[in-house]
Amino acid sequence: MRKWFSLFLLITIILTTGCNAVDLSDGETPVDNNDYAKSSINRETDPGISLDKIQSLAQNNTDFALSFYDRIRGENDNIIFSPISLSLALSMTLAGAELETEQGMIEALKLSLPESEIYPTFNALLLEIEKSQNKTMEGSDGDQFQLNIANSLWGQAGYEFESDFLDTLAKNFGAGMNLVDYKTNPEESREIINQWVEQETEEKIQDLIPPGAIDTLTRLILANAIYFKGSWQLPFSESDTEKAPFYTLDGSEIEVDMMQLFGENLRYYRGENFQAFDLPYLSNDFSMRVIYPDKETFLDFEEELDSNILMEIEDNLRSQRVNLRMPKFDYESTVNANEPLIAMGMSDAFDPNTADFSGINLANELFITEVLHKATITVDEEGTEAAAATAVIMGLKSMAPEDPVELTIDRPFLYFIQHHPTGTILFFGRVAQP
Repeated sequence: MRKWFSLFLLITIILTTGCNAVDLSDGETPVDNNDYAKSSINRETDPGISLDKIQSLAQNNTDFALSFYDRIRGENDNIIFSPISLSLALSMTLAGAELETEQGMIEALKLSLPESEIYPTFNALLLEIEKSQNKTMEGSDGDQFQLNIANSLWGQAGYEFESDFLDTLAKNFGAGMNLVDYKTNPEESREIINQWVEQETEEKIQDLIPPGAIDTLTRLILANAIYFKGSWQLPFSESDTEKAPFYTLDGSEIEVDMMQLFGENLRYYRGENFQAFDLPYLSNDFSMRVIYPDKETFLDFEEELDSNILMEIEDNLRSQRVNLRMPKFDYESTVNANEPLIAMGMSDAFDPNTADFSGINLANELFITEVLHKATITVDEEGTEAAAATAVIMGLKSMAPEDPVELTIDRPFLYFIQHHPTGTILFFGRVAQP
């Protein structure tokens, strides 16, 4: 049995000058890059947050995902990104933002909770998702589903970080501080962080931070990795896969490998101008939800897609026998998130004249220069393999019919990989050309 992975990587690169709060080493003295320091606060394993608040935060993250998608979708492109990856990377950065910069980031992230509850609720959300790694189907091979989450900080030895910032990330994200020496060994530091990335993602993401991205002005990198491995609960038979046509948005016909699944019970819903269904993984807490707009309605459906439509789908999915034909697909997508995030309300964070990240360092020397996001996904007969990476770079200043539904996915469609107990969308994608 092949093993399937979903991988998320979040990176925040903070560039600054000077050493001005928590002193992590002896200033200018070069350090062993394996040195490790951590806030005295341990991660809170029982934050006492209700499921209602967790689901409210997940809904905020969904609203962020839809708003972000609306600003990156093109006419004909395949798209894949990780809303939870972006939300986590930016929320860890938010912990050091103040005043208008903080409010702009909260607006962009669509966060509705009081500020004091944001980080404990993110912690509770992550804890709920982590629990699901132990919920594989009875009788299934245990290694066919796995979920791990890791967070870390990589700080310049001797640079002064605010203790409240470090405590917040330690308590709510379990992120400890690794000491590196960007000032004299930026390339070595880059390689060490990339090695951590490779280790946490089973080498699926290599050389995430390219040469030149870290220099002698770098002071902090925040990293989060989520490793997800899942096989379909109802695998497609490879012998049934056959060549078939797929019609792109411009009307062109291409040949694809069309998988087939006959007579299986799937959660299915027929909406006014679309069909939707779930493909469950070996943990019932996770599935891929596919939304298939009717012929010649795809772009209009995208334009209208909002949380109300997603709730309509969730409320109306019912078990239905389906004869499904669906293409295999394999692609990657790279997004520069600066412009979408600025348009969503984060302009202050990108402006050296207005950015206020004094919660990270009192000298207030930081602003965001780049937010980069890259994701890959492979879907075939046995499961899903996906990877995503985010870099935030900061610089100085129904009732079922009796017969099976015949459903052939031969036109562009949307999909989500999501965690059902919380409603968290892990991946959000569009397939325009398999």
